[in-house]
Amino acid sequence: MAGNADALKNAQGDLRIESVTKRFGDFVAVDDLSLVVPRGSFFALLGPSGCGKTTMLRMIAGLEQPTLGRVLIGETDLTGSRPYERPVNTVFQSYALFPHLTIRDNVAFGPKRRKAADAEKQADEALALVQLSHLAARKPAQLSGGQQQRVAVARAIVNRPEVLLLDEPLGALDLKLRRQMQIELKRIQSEVGLTFVHVTHDQEEAMTMADTVAVMNEGRIEQMGPPEILYDLPRTPFVANFLGQTNLIPVTYGGRDGDWQRVSASGRTFQVAAARTNETSGALALGVRPEKVRIHETEPDGRGGLTSVIGPGTVADVSFTGVSTQYLVDVPGFGRWGVFEQNLDVERIDTRVGDTAWLSWDAGHSFVVTGGEELHAGMETIDEAAP
Repeated sequence: MAGNADALKNAQGDLRIESVTKRFGDFVAVDDLSLVVPRGSFFALLGPSGCGKTTMLRMIAGLEQPTLGRVLIGETDLTGSRPYERPVNTVFQSYALFPHLTIRDNVAFGPKRRKAADAEKQADEALALVQLSHLAARKPAQLSGGQQQRVAVARAIVNRPEVLLLDEPLGALDLKLRRQMQIELKRIQSEVGLTFVHVTHDQEEAMTMADTVAVMNEGRIEQMGPPEILYDLPRTPFVANFLGQTNLIPVTYGGRDGDWQRVSASGRTFQVAAARTNETSGALALGVRPEKVRIHETEPDGRGGLTSVIGPGTVADVSFTGVSTQYLVDVPGFGRWGVFEQNLDVERIDTRVGDTAWLSWDAGHSFVVTGGEELHAGMETIDEAAP
């Protein structure tokens, strides 16, 4: 159990989750989860609806208690303590500002409640941090959604918590404003140096802001690491599909040649860097991101085996998106493949629906994941908007 009130409020250090399980009746929301969030880092819990990320956040906040396991900051055990006893603040999607108070008074509410002599000064410093000093005298209803969200962040930061929890904080904003706020939150976290734990279902949001992302699925962490590593080298079909789009095909392992592994599918052999092959037995799948794939009108040269080639296929769809053109190509034996071709200021292939096409990619961009029988894992959940 937790210690005395002073020890709890003054707890410092890494956020540590130790073998935490949370059950609601027969349903296991969080399943024996352990992780360490380094002090001062920007950490994201990412996953679809029902994966357990919001339940985990609520246990860190003290709004729920673990069925098993412990939640600690440094060496201080927070398990069993109440939310107000913890050095933790939460910013929710709903801003929950006091409508009758000015922006300055909203932010000063926490310091005044603690009887801080310089509550107004602390509020002004927090407002300066979120670049809203010029709106201090206004009421919440006079601010835009993005401005209100920044006030909510200032109101949490002014309390100088050891850990700041962000629960889908940008979900109510439109796309352009959401992207602006992603940059703002990253800047604020960098300046104040607090530990931020961000819960979201939005892949771009997590990858844009966080130093480390933990992808959750069915109460467990599927993979955790820097966002660029998760995207470039996923370990499971779920992570590959949930973090953007990918092309996956079931393959059979065929052996090793020095720094390369061989896998095969539909009568073709592909080379994959040994460092990008996590497993060599059981159900396996070869993956390659659409932006790594090139589309051709005629069969390209394989160049000694380090360029992978499939085809011929038939173009099923062509979509111009401004920055790129997206193709869907049906390749017999390999299914439907996505290709993103950047729209550079050069002559492009004039490919249309119904045309024959070949696909190629640098073998160094391939990766192999486990669970080849679950190629669509993560795809059905990527558009869900619930936490």
